[in-house]
Amino acid sequence: MKSERRHSRELALQILFQSEFAPQISINTFLAIYDNNFTIDTVKYAESLIKGVNENKVRIDEKISSVSRNWKVERMAIVDRNILRISAFEIKLSPEPIAAKIIINEAVEIAKAYGTSESASFINGILDQISREEWQ
Repeated sequence: MKSERRHSRELALQILFQSEFAPQISINTFLAIYDNNFTIDTVKYAESLIKGVNENKVRIDEKISSVSRNWKVERMAIVDRNILRISAFEIKLSPEPIAAKIIINEAVEIAKAYGTSESASFINGILDQISREEWQ
């Protein structure tokens, strides 16, 4: 059975994915679409992840680029890019600290479900490096 946090991470991924194709639609509109399918806590945590990613996107993308040799963030698969953004935010910037191992494991499992056959190992490697580095 999936945890509530897993549902929140998957919901955040779905909304960030959709917002790349329809940036004119507000995050609140996307959240309202899913509101009846999830608990209030799931939606709230997803919203906090989305806000955190959007408010820190430049900083997060710079860090992802710095550890993902020869890969620009904008050239990564949309699913991979957004899993990395969500996870990097949770590992380094979230006001609610969670062990990096847990976040990385969750990201790998989500990548297996939504990404390509290479996504899980790609994401694992990048997040492992991100978790070891200091952020200014």
